[in-house]
Amino acid sequence: MTATAAEKSAAEKTGARTAEAADVITGARERIDALDDRIIGLIQERMAVSAVVQEARITSGGRRVNLSREMEILGHYSEALGKPGTSLAMTLLELCRGRI
Repeated sequence: MTATAAEKSAAEKTGARTAEAADVITGARERIDALDDRIIGLIQERMAVSAVVQEARITSGGRRVNLSREMEILGHYSEALGKPGTSLAMTLLELCRGRI
């Protein structure tokens, strides 16, 4: 039995060996793409909220960054996601610093 051109294309795109698996992978990838869009939106929202916090802190005579708060965030992500969570938190903190 030979695969159709469409099945070959789906297999090449997904790495699947059957049309059924390619369908599952395609559907799951669509969901991942939608989740990524939501995550990006949440990160952008977090950046905006962080800018408000930083502006209020600076306006009141404080420093832009609160290191003890950043340590709390690092701990939270680490507890929830393990070592990669710490890296993720560091990236989020970097994205959210100095945007005002």
